Amino acid sequence: MDLRENLDILQKKDKSIGFVPTMGALHEGHLSLVHAAARLTDQVVCSIFVNPTQFTDQADFDRYPSSPERDIKILETVPADILFMPPVHQMYPEGLTGLSSYPLGYLGSILEGHFRPGHFQGVAQAVDRLNSIVRPDILLLGQKDYQQCLIIRHLVEFLPWKPRIEICPTLREQDGLAMSSRNRRLDPMSRSKAPALYQALQYVRDHLETLPFHDLKKDAVHQLDKAGFTVDYLEIAHQQTLHTLENPGNGDPIVILAAGRIGGIRLIDNLLI
Repeated sequence: MDLRENLDILQKKDKSIGFVPTMGALHEGHLSLVHAAARLTDQVVCSIFVNPTQFTDQADFDRYPSSPERDIKILETVPADILFMPPVHQMYPEGLTGLSSYPLGYLGSILEGHFRPGHFQGVAQAVDRLNSIVRPDILLLGQKDYQQCLIIRHLVEFLPWKPRIEICPTLREQDGLAMSSRNRRLDPMSRSKAPALYQALQYVRDHLETLPFHDLKKDAVHQLDKAGFTVDYLEIAHQQTLHTLENPGNGDPIVILAAGRIGGIRLIDNLLI
């Protein structure tokens, strides 16, 4: 029985489906999404698919950590009911060229969209395909990829199947570094300095009401430079629109976002205020 037939039987029995899409190299952050899905729905589907169309650098795709046997063993310890591991040719049967584009608008052009052109179109291509196969009631995403979460929430409004989007909090290591599959690729020296990314976000948070936003961002970037980061961006933005904020608004919900490279590995993080 294939995946869709299995899920059709479940949904005919009024079983709700929670879906956790991943690219593998699983860590506790992924597992927290599985646990959240199990609390919110009757059946949990987890996918592992390293999507080639969202990598702007072929070398980055080639180096992306892969450990399918380990991932399967990990998923056997949590309430994941179904694992979906499609090959690339199943997801893109007509190849990787001439693919559809999606109306991502402003959200797709700024921050990650600016520094990784084409990345979010690739994300949209994978989400569209996975969503149409699984047809979940709830799609669970991690806050670490905050801009991606907003884009997917926007994207599903244009798709035939419209799951509820649940954004779950970022899980962190004891030193504050956001859990990420890319952390595996950090050398020991870079790993010891990587928590500076979260510390810079905390600095901005702690001084939002006492320093001008321009000075805050400049100070935080300087901190990251000293720690060895090459900074792509550090921005203070509105949580819903990601429009950059230049000064404290009238109770505007704020998100602080940052991205940079250390030891050749690109890391992202954010903090909601």
